[in-house]
Amino acid sequence: MDTGTHIVMGLALCGLAQADPLVAEHVPTATAVYAGLMLGSQAPDVDTVLKLKNNAVYIRNHRGFTHSIPMVLAWPLIISLPLALIVPQADLLHLWLWTQLAVFLHVFVDIFNSYGTQALRPFSNRWVALGVINTFDPVIFFAHIVALAAWFFGADPVLTMLMMYALLALYYVVRFSVQAAVRRAVRSTIPDAGDIIIAPTMRFYQWRIAACSDTHHYVGRAYGRSITILDKFPRRPIPDNELVRTAFKDSNFRAFVAFSPIYRWEITDLGTVCEVRLIDLRYRSKEFYPFVAVAHIDDRMEIRNSFTGWIFSEDKLRKKLSFAHEEG
Repeated sequence: MDTGTHIVMGLALCGLAQADPLVAEHVPTATAVYAGLMLGSQAPDVDTVLKLKNNAVYIRNHRGFTHSIPMVLAWPLIISLPLALIVPQADLLHLWLWTQLAVFLHVFVDIFNSYGTQALRPFSNRWVALGVINTFDPVIFFAHIVALAAWFFGADPVLTMLMMYALLALYYVVRFSVQAAVRRAVRSTIPDAGDIIIAPTMRFYQWRIAACSDTHHYVGRAYGRSITILDKFPRRPIPDNELVRTAFKDSNFRAFVAFSPIYRWEITDLGTVCEVRLIDLRYRSKEFYPFVAVAHIDDRMEIRNSFTGWIFSEDKLRKKLSFAHEEG
């Protein structure tokens, strides 16, 4: 989920924590627990700082190790022990338990996005992505806002948060049901489709679709059970030659392939260099595919510049590649 949603989730947990008599009656414990809940609800996303290094490192590692089983267990200790030193009167056990809940809930809700997490590490490096909730879901966000406003105006926080969680649990069930109906509609529209990716949007009934058959890539949208195919590309094996092998040695390409389960490729001779481009088919926006990996390779099979990430115009891509070349 996005940062704003994780913040309101942390605040909602502060309301739920009133169910703990020690939190409700002991001010030092309540102070530490509230801090632990807010920090715990954000801690797994500390890997966002990897953006400062480069896109390739960020793409390969975001929601990876920091969302793994060892870190889900470690974050509460990393947060609780310093808080216990700052507020020595606080009950450490209760502080740790509530912080553990905040960290677990952060990682748990992230697996419902299409981005997913490596929540099963170290047992598996597979990305767990159920793809039923958009990274920002207005229903989830504003349900928390309404519940927090009700608490602010005097409603019982525990009962209010429990009611909200019950309604959101039902919402998740409905989202799974709608996704399953869309998947059946895609199979009916593209009977020979093998791989099918159905990704949510901020609109309840609208979903992004990317699918592959043995012969074609398909990109489309679902509005309820109505499927619209927007693009259809021949599915061609990528050439096995020195140019392509050179591109795939690049860190930007390796990051892209690790993140993107369905993409097509283009090779263009630009005169002084050849451009190898991989295009993620999941994120079509206004006839443009913004998530790409691009490498420019000269006739000596040296990579002159490369880039992976989100680009919404060719001009911006050229500027990014020029900047990468200057840095190199």
